[in-house]
Amino acid sequence: MAQEGGCFCDKIRISYTGEPGTHVLCHCLDCRKISGSSYGNNIVVPENNFKLLQGTGIGSSQCKPKTISKTADGGNEITSHFCGDCGTTLMRTGPSFPGSVIIKVGVMDDPDWPNKNTPKGELYVGSRLAISAKQSIYPLFFVFVLGTLSP
Repeated sequence: MAQEGGCFCDKIRISYTGEPGTHVLCHCLDCRKISGSSYGNNIVVPENNFKLLQGTGIGSSQCKPKTISKTADGGNEITSHFCGDCGTTLMRTGPSFPGSVIIKVGVMDDPDWPNKNTPKGELYVGSRLAISAKQSIYPLFFVFVLGTLSP
């Protein structure tokens, strides 16, 4: 069954099928900045299971996602895909997560998605803010380099 989501203005729609590769909380500065929060909440899905449903730029009412790329904390390039109209970051792609699409949990249509899908770990815990509660039930990783988690 497909899980769907979209940006705040709903001009860009996404979906994924199957089980996510993983669900992680991330404390890196990039995730904090693009989420506007103290950490990012991310769904990692195989790129073959991801689909851009609306926002291909085809048709007069469609808004194609804008992108911005930079070098991630792990040293590889990562690209953020966001709505040019409302500014919502929907997903991230690139060599930092080869073969995967990183979907921001907050764009999912099901508001209960995070409660139904417990995170499997936390990334960049060395950058966790003091105000962010430690989730000791999750495996903790200090860095994510070249597609490899380092405890």
